[in-house]
Amino acid sequence: MAEIINNDVMKNLTPTQTVKELDNYIIGQTDAKRAVAIALRNRWRRQQVEQEIREEIVPNNIILIGPTGVGKTEIARRLAKLASAPFVKVEASKFTEVGYVGRDVESMIRDLTEIAVQMVKSEQTSKVQAKADVMAEEKILDILIPPVKKPMGINSENEEDPGYQNEKTREWMREKLRNGEMDEKMIEFDVQTAQIGMQIMGPMGMDDMGINLQEIMSSMMPKKKKKRKTTIKEARVILAQEEAQKLIDMEAVQREAIKRVQESGIVFIDEIDKVAGSGGKGQGPDVSREGVQRDLLPIVEGSTVNTKYGSVKTDHILFIAAGAFHIAKPSDLIPELQGRFPIRVELKSLTEDDFVKILTIPHNALLKQYAALLQTEGVAISFTDGAIKEVAKTAAIVNEEVENIGARRLHTILTTLLEDILFEVPDKIPSEEINISEALVKERLERIVKNRDLSKYIL
Repeated sequence: MAEIINNDVMKNLTPTQTVKELDNYIIGQTDAKRAVAIALRNRWRRQQVEQEIREEIVPNNIILIGPTGVGKTEIARRLAKLASAPFVKVEASKFTEVGYVGRDVESMIRDLTEIAVQMVKSEQTSKVQAKADVMAEEKILDILIPPVKKPMGINSENEEDPGYQNEKTREWMREKLRNGEMDEKMIEFDVQTAQIGMQIMGPMGMDDMGINLQEIMSSMMPKKKKKRKTTIKEARVILAQEEAQKLIDMEAVQREAIKRVQESGIVFIDEIDKVAGSGGKGQGPDVSREGVQRDLLPIVEGSTVNTKYGSVKTDHILFIAAGAFHIAKPSDLIPELQGRFPIRVELKSLTEDDFVKILTIPHNALLKQYAALLQTEGVAISFTDGAIKEVAKTAAIVNEEVENIGARRLHTILTTLLEDILFEVPDKIPSEEINISEALVKERLERIVKNRDLSKYIL
C-alpha cells in the first residue's frame, strides 16, 4: 500500500512541479533545481521500464558547486521530503580511509537504512494506532475493573449475575474514560523495561552497525516488566505505544525499509572538496584524502553494505555531492570518482535582491520565523520595505568585506538587530505591535558594519 501511494506521489511530481515546490523554500538556483528535478523524475521513470533494462539504468549523481549558504543542502533535503525518500546528510571530511581513526564510509548507508526503518515504522504505527488505542483502553479497564471469569458454558444475562454486573460497570467506566472524566486519576500498571545493552566496539565500522549484546540475547531472556504510576491520560499513551509495537511486523518493516533505501534513498555528501587535491601543480591529494575517495568509490559505483537489518545494495541510491571548491576543483577528485558524478551544477552567489526575497518569500522565511517567535509573547512585529532592504544590503556588504557565508549572514544580522527586543519583551508590558523601520536598522547596525574588526566577531 505504501509503495502504491509513493508511486502515485512520484507520478504527479513532474520536474516542473518539483521546481515549483522547491521555489517555496529556496530562492534562485534554477539550474540546480532543474538538475535534481530531472534526477528525481528519472527514478520514477526507471521503475516503469521492464525489469531486464531497469537494473542497467543507474542514477545520474550530481555535484553541486557553490559557496556556503547558497542552498545546496536545502535543495537536497527538500527534494527528499518531496519524494518521501530516506535521506541522510554526511560530511566527507568526517570520514577517514580504512585503518585510520574515524568513521568508515559504509556508515552512511547504515545511517540511511536506520532512517528508512524509522520512517516505515512510523507509517505502520499510524495504521495500527486506532487498534492500539482500543487495546490500551481495555488494559486500563482491566486494571480499574478486573473482569469476572464466568464458568464454562454459562452465558447468563441475569441482572444479579456477577459477570453481567461487571460488564455493565465496565461499559459505564469506558464511557467516562472516553469523555476524559478519568484523565487525571492516578493508575499503576506494568511496562516493559527498555533493553539496555553493551555496545561492541571494534574495527570495520562495528560501532556503526549498532551490534548490541542485548539484541542477541533478548530472544533467550524473558522481557522484564516494572511498575509505573501515572495519570490515566499518560498511561493511555504509554500502553498504546506498547500495543502498537506488538501489532507491527518488524520483519516486514525492515524488508520495506531496505527496498526504499535501494530504490529511492538519497545520500548528500557535503564538503566533498575537502577530500580533493589542492590543485597545485604536481601535487595530488595526500594519502588520507585519496584513501577516502577510494573508499567512497565502491559505495557510489554500487556495492553491498551489511547493516543490522540486512544487506543493502547501493547501485541505485542517488548521491548528491556538494562543495565550495574554493581551492580544489572537481577535476582534482580522482578520475574514477569524477566519472560517478556526471552532472555538475554551479550555484550562484546570492545578491542583495536575493536576500530581500529570502527574508520574505519562502514558507519558512526568517522574518516569518521571528514573527512567530514573538507572537508567543503576544507581540506582533513588522518590518517596513525600507528596513528589509537595509537588512539585505547590510548582509551583502558584510559578506563581501568579511567572509561570504551566503544566506546564513541574515541570521547573524537579524539576531543582532532584534537582540534587545528578544531580551526585554517578556519582562515589559508587551506593546501589541513593534514596527522595525529603515532608520532603526541603520542605527543598530551602522557602527558594527563600519568597524571591520567588530563585524568579524559580531556579524
